[in-house]
Amino acid sequence: MKNGYQPVVRAIRGNVEESVHFGAIAVANASGQLLASWGNPEIATFMRSSAKPFQALPLVESGALEAFGLSAEDLALFCASHAGTDAHVRGVEHIQSRVGLQENDLQCGTHAPLDRPTAFRLQAEGRLATPNRHNCSGKHTGMLTQAKQLGVPLETYLSPDNPVQMRILSALAALAGMDEGDIQIGTDGCSAPNFALPLRAAATAYARLADPVGLSQDRARACGRIFDAMTSYPVMVSGEGRLDTVLMSSLPGVLSKGGAEGFQGLAINAQARGGGEALGVAAKISDGDLGFRAQAVMVLSVLEQLGVQGTERLADLPPFSSSEIINHAGITVGAVEPCFTLELA
Repeated sequence: MKNGYQPVVRAIRGNVEESVHFGAIAVANASGQLLASWGNPEIATFMRSSAKPFQALPLVESGALEAFGLSAEDLALFCASHAGTDAHVRGVEHIQSRVGLQENDLQCGTHAPLDRPTAFRLQAEGRLATPNRHNCSGKHTGMLTQAKQLGVPLETYLSPDNPVQMRILSALAALAGMDEGDIQIGTDGCSAPNFALPLRAAATAYARLADPVGLSQDRARACGRIFDAMTSYPVMVSGEGRLDTVLMSSLPGVLSKGGAEGFQGLAINAQARGGGEALGVAAKISDGDLGFRAQAVMVLSVLEQLGVQGTERLADLPPFSSSEIINHAGITVGAVEPCFTLELA
């Protein structure tokens, strides 16, 4: 074990192990019980964009969806790390028009769309990406929507002492079974506060999205609405061919939300496994998986090991089909494969 991480994915060239990605995984139920793990499930790490469903939770509880006439598809965008396509931008603009927001209210910054054809088209047209193309523009629009609903300053919506951010921290702590003061706060790539907590606690929070046991009636209903919105509109959460969209489009009862630096959250309801209890998964690849070759392989193996139905249909779909190592002449010379077995707690 390396700093609490163990090998999760390896690259094989010929018959030789060439490279290894280390990681840690926690599987918990909605009661907070650790059921299985790999590596140290108590490693604290930033959730990054995997926190988005929980950042949307106080928005749902505030009544803003009803107040502004917003839909489940809009809610999916609040939880999204979208690809910046025209459809995503139209969705964000629709919400902003309903709420009375402007694109320049967003403080997320800009980057090129994650959807490569869209990025190439904008470049060819000589157009710069604007904040609504940012993968976090839905989340920021959601935070501003909550600020509007609460009647608090828009200009400081990212400040940790703004009621929007205070409500988010409180909601996440409650679902994770933690005290707010035990969650470490950092600044995300989009400038919003982000949260470092043990993988076991993050897995508990995800399990409660699928089965909000022990929560108040209003909070349980809000969790259910987020689960249903994300799984009903997976393309809005991510984009065609991307990991979260492919998983939620292919596996009924599975909510998937990835984050930067190799973090992945999963909420799996009982029906997805043919019975039993709902599960939450939090996983982290220690090197950040900046080449995006390990995360999908790890996630698919976790789902298979947990008995999620339908995983056999995924092997030939992007991004899972890219697990082969193909050289510049188009010859398959190796593979990227999982190398872990979850250990029961």
